[in-house]
Amino acid sequence: MDRATVMIIDDHALILDAWTMLLESEGNFEITGKIGNSAEVEGILETNHPDLVLLDINMAPVNGFEVLALIQRISPKTKVIAVSMHTQTAYVRRMIKGGARGYITKNSTAQEFLHGVGVVLKGGRYISKEVKNALAAQMMDDERSNIDKLTPREIEVISCLRDGLSSKQIATKLSLTVKTVEVHRHNILKKLNVKNSISAIELVKAFGL
Repeated sequence: MDRATVMIIDDHALILDAWTMLLESEGNFEITGKIGNSAEVEGILETNHPDLVLLDINMAPVNGFEVLALIQRISPKTKVIAVSMHTQTAYVRRMIKGGARGYITKNSTAQEFLHGVGVVLKGGRYISKEVKNALAAQMMDDERSNIDKLTPREIEVISCLRDGLSSKQIATKLSLTVKTVEVHRHNILKKLNVKNSISAIELVKAFGL
């Protein structure tokens, strides 16, 4: 079975050596490049098209986002895993949107690191557990923020929806017109960024409203 070719791009010599030793110890990988200066990436990629690139985001003088764009342009079949100390969701989203197939933090265990590499090489995507937790926390914060945008009247309306009342019944209970209730319902869906009342009800229930 052919070994997967891997290029490692990181400006820390210790990381380059550590990843090299870890991958080579598995016997399934061939390290075809270790790059500590991101300015060299473009020239090397012209002749070296590895199966996988392990890419640190905090590179200089060309940062990881720019290096990812170079890889996508010069060697589009090469899969990229971002490996970084950062768990900021903005970094993760930007790398994935830019074409990275995975995102693993440097706090990951060797076992998780190797598992992620295997998943990506087989055509999948992999996000490390630490990053998934950060994304989930960000999602919860965003949803809580959306709920806080609701007015007292909108909270009354969604409480009625939760109790199974129709727009006509809500209008009667709150002394509103049906049209006004429908406007409130529309605004609730927009503020909570959900598509229907069922999703809105599930969301407010999750936050104890």
